[in-house]
Amino acid sequence: MARRVKCCLNGRRTRAEQPAVPISAAELALEAAAAVAAGAFALHMHPRDGAGAETLEAAWCDAAVAAVRATCSGTPVGLTTGAWIEPDLERRLHLIGAWRQRPDFCSVNLSEPGCERVMETLWRLGIGVEAGLGSVEDAEVLGALGLAPRCLRVLVEIDATQGGDPAACAAASAIDAALDGAAFAGERLHHGFGPETWAVIRQGFAWGWDARVGLEDVLTLPDGRPAAGNADLVAAAVALGAASAGA
Repeated sequence: MARRVKCCLNGRRTRAEQPAVPISAAELALEAAAAVAAGAFALHMHPRDGAGAETLEAAWCDAAVAAVRATCSGTPVGLTTGAWIEPDLERRLHLIGAWRQRPDFCSVNLSEPGCERVMETLWRLGIGVEAGLGSVEDAEVLGALGLAPRCLRVLVEIDATQGGDPAACAAASAIDAALDGAAFAGERLHHGFGPETWAVIRQGFAWGWDARVGLEDVLTLPDGRPAAGNADLVAAAVALGAASAGA
């Protein structure tokens, strides 16, 4: 069975890093449509305010979700809940609760204090939760909280590491082993940051998991060429997934 690919449209990226990074709701909608046409099964984005800064404010989040849904009907849309955007937990929960165009799911980083309260708030609002695991410790936190069965999926997400592809793949393997040890049977999705993301994706595909790719994570294709946009990256990952399924 072919592996699925989710697209992360923008993240914290700036136009200085990549001119194609979508900032406005209209730009997010265009990039989202191109990513879905290239094979993305779901979309993840970081709404921006009028100055281009990441925001959890309802006006900007509602506009981004509505715009993407208008061009990608039926495709699940997700937002970030990153603590760096609003460090004050109570205010972050208030901002999330004010959303009217609620996304289908949100990512929650298990390394962030108060993650369980963010998850409970999302579930109360009818929003699915992706548990972001960047380390074995994060996987252990998820297990200790006892909330894994309620999550839509877990994200095995490997930040830039010294040691290149082998270190990144070893870090992903360690998180997978922790999940296996906890008998986690739900969906898993693998991704990384920078060029190493392709090695993490290949390994995840080989083990039967889904993947995430997009301008948030990486700016180059598997062969090192610059990607023109999100659709380029998704198409490359879809091809890797199909090859892995046929291997």
